[in-house]
Amino acid sequence: MDVSPFTTEFAYVIAAALFIYGLKLLGSAATARRGNTISSIGMLLAIVAALLDQGIVEYQWIFAGFLVGGAIGAAASRLVQMTAMPEMVALFNGFGGLASLLVGAAAITGDAGLFTLVTIVLSIFIGGVTFTGSLVAYGKLSEKISSAAVQFGGQQVVNSVIVIAIFVSGYMFTQNPETPLWLFVMIGLSLAFGIMAVIPIGGADMPVVISLLNSYSGLAACAAGFAINNNILIVARSLVGASGIILTQIMCKAMNRSLSNVLFSGFASVSSEETVVEGEIKPISAEDAYYILEAATNVAIIPGYGMAVAQAQHVVKELTELLEKNGAEVSFGIHPVAGRMPGHMNVLLAEADVPYDQLLEMDEINPRMENMDVAIVIGANDVVNPAARDVESSPIYGMPVINVDQARTVFVLKRSMASGFAGIENPLFYKDNTRMLFGDAKESIGSLVRELGNS
Repeated sequence: MDVSPFTTEFAYVIAAALFIYGLKLLGSAATARRGNTISSIGMLLAIVAALLDQGIVEYQWIFAGFLVGGAIGAAASRLVQMTAMPEMVALFNGFGGLASLLVGAAAITGDAGLFTLVTIVLSIFIGGVTFTGSLVAYGKLSEKISSAAVQFGGQQVVNSVIVIAIFVSGYMFTQNPETPLWLFVMIGLSLAFGIMAVIPIGGADMPVVISLLNSYSGLAACAAGFAINNNILIVARSLVGASGIILTQIMCKAMNRSLSNVLFSGFASVSSEETVVEGEIKPISAEDAYYILEAATNVAIIPGYGMAVAQAQHVVKELTELLEKNGAEVSFGIHPVAGRMPGHMNVLLAEADVPYDQLLEMDEINPRMENMDVAIVIGANDVVNPAARDVESSPIYGMPVINVDQARTVFVLKRSMASGFAGIENPLFYKDNTRMLFGDAKESIGSLVRELGNS
């Protein structure tokens, strides 16, 4: 089917407008689903326009890919638990990078100009780094490999040599595009650098890594758009790259790290000196915790990855309703890097229909913490660790945290005394106003719900 260039470009403009509007709606939990739908419609329009413009005739391969990809996506949406969403996002980022690498490689032609060859090099380089870096992030998030930072002597030197070799091979490729050797060398080095860039990063920094790799996947596809001269791919992936960088900057601020450290993978280097904590653990039963909650007028709930693991968000919603029925004001303190990816806690609580206006960011909840009768920490560790505020020798010193230790009473729900994902001891557990409610978070909160429900 012959389609005029004007029709194609007009369809691209409409698709770009739908992307931008959909992205704006994604900024609110109340409109996020509608924003996702609108953006999907824009993507469908862009794909159809691109296929018609290229005069693609072998549609059987297009439909086959659509069916296979759709089946995988449908299965993932049904089978993947909310606790595994960070790992799935990492894989999505990785496959986006791999797709950009393949598109860049496929764009190589005998008459390609220097600009096209440079964009091909960029799409292959960034795509390769994104692919293997995301696979390492997936391994760390799913704990298939150690979440600890993997470092060795001369690591920065090795990384520098790899980067220089990538630039050299990329330059040689642009000068000799007909020689496949330089292309294969560049691909191999890019894949290796993706691994080397992420393995030195510890588990506590994974939310930053996820948002950064998301940005990388957008930049890789943007470069691929230049390589194949497709305007909508350039626009759409520029939006992804820009939003990813903005989110990375927000994450860095929440972790008290600079963007330059993130870009050069230096932000995972932490002191190996461990914080020595003195004090006594004070366990509490659900029955005793009930009496304190029953008299509370202000309650703050601080969720973490432990809530996700226990899939306790729905029973947390029940607890919230019972506390409000008892006359308490309940709010949720959401740390920007709680969980394993940006917005992880917001997604879980939205799934349980917790009102969005009850979710307070760290800067909003901290000034109120001194007036809280009870702060309930559900599986969070590093984001409430007062060592980040008080202990200069702590690896997370300077990282903004939610000051739950300032509440009159703190309930910490944990399975055991094991340290959090960052592997750092938490002095909060030993404070005089802290009580430890051990056990599975869902079962512990369920016990509190039963106690309150029977009162």
